[in-house]
Amino acid sequence: MYWEILAKKNKNIVKTLLKNRGIENEKEFFDPKIPEKLDGVKFDKALERIKQAKKNKEKVIVYGDYDADGICATAIMWEALYGFGLDVLPHIPDRFDEGYGLNAKTVHNLKLKIENLKLIVTVDNGIVAYEGIKKAKELGIDVIVVDHHTKGLKKLATSYVLHSAAVCGSALAYFFAKELGYKDGLELAAIGTIADQMPLIGMNRSLVKHGLSALNETTRLGLLALFREAGIEEVGTYEVNYMIAPRINAMGRISHGLDSLRLLCTKNTGKARELSFLLSKTNAERQKIVDDVLIKAKSLYRNNSNKLLVISHSSFHEGVIGLAAGKLTEEFYRPAIVLSKKGDVSKASARSISGFNIIEAIRETDLILEGGGHPMAAGFSIETSKIEIFSQKINAIAEKLLTDELLERKLKVDMELDFEQISFSLLSQLKQFEPFGLGNPTPTFMTADVEVLETRTVGQNAKHLKLKLKQDEQIFDTIYFGGGEFYSKLPLGIKIDVAYQIDENIWNGRKCLQLKVKDIKKD
Repeated sequence: MYWEILAKKNKNIVKTLLKNRGIENEKEFFDPKIPEKLDGVKFDKALERIKQAKKNKEKVIVYGDYDADGICATAIMWEALYGFGLDVLPHIPDRFDEGYGLNAKTVHNLKLKIENLKLIVTVDNGIVAYEGIKKAKELGIDVIVVDHHTKGLKKLATSYVLHSAAVCGSALAYFFAKELGYKDGLELAAIGTIADQMPLIGMNRSLVKHGLSALNETTRLGLLALFREAGIEEVGTYEVNYMIAPRINAMGRISHGLDSLRLLCTKNTGKARELSFLLSKTNAERQKIVDDVLIKAKSLYRNNSNKLLVISHSSFHEGVIGLAAGKLTEEFYRPAIVLSKKGDVSKASARSISGFNIIEAIRETDLILEGGGHPMAAGFSIETSKIEIFSQKINAIAEKLLTDELLERKLKVDMELDFEQISFSLLSQLKQFEPFGLGNPTPTFMTADVEVLETRTVGQNAKHLKLKLKQDEQIFDTIYFGGGEFYSKLPLGIKIDVAYQIDENIWNGRKCLQLKVKDIKKD
């Protein structure tokens, strides 16, 4: 692993961290205000169309998505429009029957069921829904698109487009809802922002910082029940990323996302308990399915020397191929595309590494039926018969663009420290940088020439490593998750360079500083 050390040893640790993150306005960063407006997006036309729908008593559909961001966006928009006085229903598409985004078939079916349907508001989708919007227009239905995904090459057949890549779908819905007088939803926008891996700087930092406060004070019965079910006492970015969002996502992955929406919006305590149990149970099932897909995917990948992984199989559950792609990318550090082969048309999900725009590469093959996404993640459908040629084409693209440098894991180290600089006072300063996430990572430091005093492995299969390290007269206990496999036989007394994050460990009511090791280098 290559260490990119951003700054040399100095006394101005906070200033250095701010500089590393490109933060120029220190006060705004540490004390962000709740954003009132979203720059660059004009809501006027869409607002007028909403008012028209209310005046004419039109039937309205909020057309969402089945992931955490899409579910939260749907909840915000449905509650806002309902509170505004519209005759509105939410629609979460079925991943397996309808697929992602507004499509012509579903628009047709909605019109058959709802005779006076005159308006559809998409959230977290719609920016590439050319056929769905075209069909809506043919049926006399207007479409307001509220989406943050990458725009396609063609022009949409609607004049009501609210698009911004600066925030996620639920945040964009939140800003639109504010224009309608809706005063809730900040906690849901925070969930969506964290779950969709938005950079936690600028406006997104503000949304998440205040949104986490709102989450910890929420009165939403479904969320409170979910916190109890998951054993969550205080909500931070970790809890959203690894405990809340996966449960919300699970329904859309292997069942139907509508139950996640019901959980967020329910006013019934009993229903909240029932749905929170269902989400947790479904998430456990999802985890087992992902494990099974990964075992098969790795067996298919064996001895593959390509710079980009394309793995397909008929047994892959299409609801979890995105998670499988993400785990393969994490393990092998190269872009991964996992396809679920089903009949004539297969579904695919892709994850990338920094420096390789996966959605551009996928579109460049000119072989997909439909799809969308971001530079780091995408989903698409393709004719099953074209998977092999697709694999050849995208690997040819990757061969040209993915250099050895891009394919080497990098650890960004903020600066070098001496152990004597580490204190509870420093930890307190570091906590002011929270919430951490993309764009504002947990501060990482390195110290050179530290002596190994003790080593011992812990955890199942001795997977993790505990070290006692010394520099001059300063000694710290450390934990290296996953380090037991590589460094369990470090000789005592050896000098190493260590990269780490500073943490607090509480044991039997006693607090002490602990270093979370990220990597070790030795001569």
